[in-house]
Amino acid sequence: MKKILKWLGISLGVLIVLLIVIVGGLHFMGQSRLNNAPDVAVAAVSASTDEAAIERGEHLATISGCRECHTGNLAGQVFVNEAPIGYIPAPNLTPGGVGADYTDEDWARAIRHGVAKNGRVITIMASNHYAEYGDDDLANLIAYLKSVPPVKNTLEARQIQFPGTIIFGMLAYDSWAVNQIDHAAVGGQNAPPMEVSAAYGEYLVSIASCGSCHGENLAGNTPDSDSPQGPNITPGGNPGDWTLEEFALAIQTGQTPDGRQLSPEMPWAQYAIMSYTEVEALYEYIQSLEPLPDN
Repeated sequence: MKKILKWLGISLGVLIVLLIVIVGGLHFMGQSRLNNAPDVAVAAVSASTDEAAIERGEHLATISGCRECHTGNLAGQVFVNEAPIGYIPAPNLTPGGVGADYTDEDWARAIRHGVAKNGRVITIMASNHYAEYGDDDLANLIAYLKSVPPVKNTLEARQIQFPGTIIFGMLAYDSWAVNQIDHAAVGGQNAPPMEVSAAYGEYLVSIASCGSCHGENLAGNTPDSDSPQGPNITPGGNPGDWTLEEFALAIQTGQTPDGRQLSPEMPWAQYAIMSYTEVEALYEYIQSLEPLPDN
């Protein structure tokens, strides 16, 4: 009996050591993957100091949701600070933060490729949608980001702790934008003409990251998604029956045709600055989609 207990103890000890080695290996592998993004080729863009370019960039920063995560003055905020993940800030984008030493190429790599200046994988930000930015609009956006006043708001560097390293660096790694982008196809062309067309509407859906909340096919996020549960906005959902005027009212005031107020998770206050041309283009694109059932 003692011999059996001895061997059981040895076996249990070996299993514990193996488990520690495996878990430790996953931790360090996940940490390495998060800290060392793939090398990507970045299409050159050159930001202007022209007032019109900066004004256009400010418009784009608003409809693309930059202020939603990085706050109204772009000074950043703590986005995640809890176990078991760790500390993830939405950085200070002003010259008082990362904007102090980001070049045009650094901005382009971060926005359209999901890779930070320090080579880390950017988590959470929807660069897979921003990858669709035209070179001209991206240059305008960068021009605006470089023009904002510096704000002193010191945020610590990202620290993803165990077991967040395994969760973010292994289990969820493929879901980060850097792994969903065809990097070789990014850049090299301008935005579609700003006109009432389905093509321009599709472009706006991308750079406004509508798919983050409404699903990549816009038929609504699935219940098991960690993202906001945006509804089906294809013609198979409620907006399929809305007129252009009703759609515009919802986009710009948050009021649906049946008198409901849209959830604050729907950033209509940001979209309220859209021109009527932009709203019409969105409507044209959404109405052109195949009617889909809810995801």
